[in-house]
Amino acid sequence: MKRSEINKLISSSIEFFDQMNFRLPPWAFRKPEDWKGKYADCSEIVDNMLGWDLTDFGFGDFHKCGLILFTIRNGNFKKDRKPYAEKIMIVEELQETPMHFHWSKMEDIINRGGGNLVIELYNSNKEGGFTDLPVIFRTDGVLRRVDAGGIIVLTPGESICLEQGVYHRFYGEKGKGRVLVGEVSAVNDDTSDNRFYKPVGRFPDIFEDEKPLHILASEYSKYL
Repeated sequence: MKRSEINKLISSSIEFFDQMNFRLPPWAFRKPEDWKGKYADCSEIVDNMLGWDLTDFGFGDFHKCGLILFTIRNGNFKKDRKPYAEKIMIVEELQETPMHFHWSKMEDIINRGGGNLVIELYNSNKEGGFTDLPVIFRTDGVLRRVDAGGIIVLTPGESICLEQGVYHRFYGEKGKGRVLVGEVSAVNDDTSDNRFYKPVGRFPDIFEDEKPLHILASEYSKYL
């Protein structure tokens, strides 16, 4: 991805968060030069990969298959005792996050406002494939089930609890606008805990056609 595209996406996301009255922590708006020499004070941010994150999953078309998010809080099994994480995401209409599950992380996906979030569900087998068994889950504490490959639509205020090993892909419903999506979960580790049904690229290769507006969580080491 081009740095200019990333800068525009982050700027647009900040505007959308403001429209939705969702406030980010003050350090979210630091310039790259503001991070230099700050590791001692901000080690949790750096080590636990808090902050801006985006990906086109290696497909080269962010608006078709991609995700932008901000990790607000996260634990680290090697360095602290915090057992939970929280993210805020923006999902565009028909913008897909590909089918995947998590080996360790249990999570709640929450529609915080805007449009509707569409989620497709499968159970996984030991080989990492799909099963034909129905998927049993809870939405806001209510027990539900869908057939394998079934669809659930979360309207603003609704959430779903996804257990380990449950395949899911999601996108914004066409004609409903962008979706503000929250995630509350166990500790998040995007380097080892994601199992995509088809291999994808998680972190983008960046072509530096202009200076970064804000740095990504995967880039702290370059600027500290």
